Amino acid sequence: MQMLRLSLERKSIRIPDPLLPRRDRFRMEKVVLRALVFTAACCSATKHVFVAERAPWSDAQKYCRAQYTDLSPLTNALEEEVFTDLMGRYKSGWVGLYWDSSDEPWSWSGGVTGLVRDFSAGLYWVGGRWFWRKARISSSFFCLDLVVVPEQKTWEEALYHCLGSGKNLTSLLSESESLLARTQIQDSGVSGPVWTGMRYLEDRWMWVNGDPVQYEAWTGGQEDPCPLQRRCGALTPEGTWEDRDCGEKLSFVCA
Repeated sequence: MQMLRLSLERKSIRIPDPLLPRRDRFRMEKVVLRALVFTAACCSATKHVFVAERAPWSDAQKYCRAQYTDLSPLTNALEEEVFTDLMGRYKSGWVGLYWDSSDEPWSWSGGVTGLVRDFSAGLYWVGGRWFWRKARISSSFFCLDLVVVPEQKTWEEALYHCLGSGKNLTSLLSESESLLARTQIQDSGVSGPVWTGMRYLEDRWMWVNGDPVQYEAWTGGQEDPCPLQRRCGALTPEGTWEDRDCGEKLSFVCA
């Protein structure tokens, strides 16, 4: 049985040759992807970055937009959970929520209206909770870091590229993250769809980094429940998701 081989940091994973019979290829794909997902989930992610430098909220936003993507969005419970796992409970600083006047709702940097819960209304994250704080006060802050790679690669090649740089193919946990990713893609000059960390494995769609799939934005409103060929997920220029053949070569987003 012919095999192709890719390696990463002394680890070797055998990738099924696309010329194998379909039944053998799908059987081997399951074995390969279990190893692949385990490798990806074990790698430390850098989706959020803590910046110890102190700045008012507006200056923190400018810094994050210049150096990374934007101030970190925490628009739902899953985003908060992932953020806390990465950053811990002992760092504090600005996140992406802001409020201009009493006539306007809270908004997230990037364009999504903030649905602020009663117990956590504010701009400032500390000890696993949000607190309101005057935006002119200088504080440390958190940035979302999505990296668009314009090189054209297959999904597996894109994953190895991200892992090799200490990141992962990105998950998209909210409308806000999808909008920010879309903006970053447009700013990078990439015009077509890009690979994300979405992959179909063992009868379900999943994020390769292990994040739960709660937020979804499939083109047409629903994913293919049983794809035969199009088993990898991409983000379109319109901000929706679509399933595509994993062997296509696309640009991609690491986080």
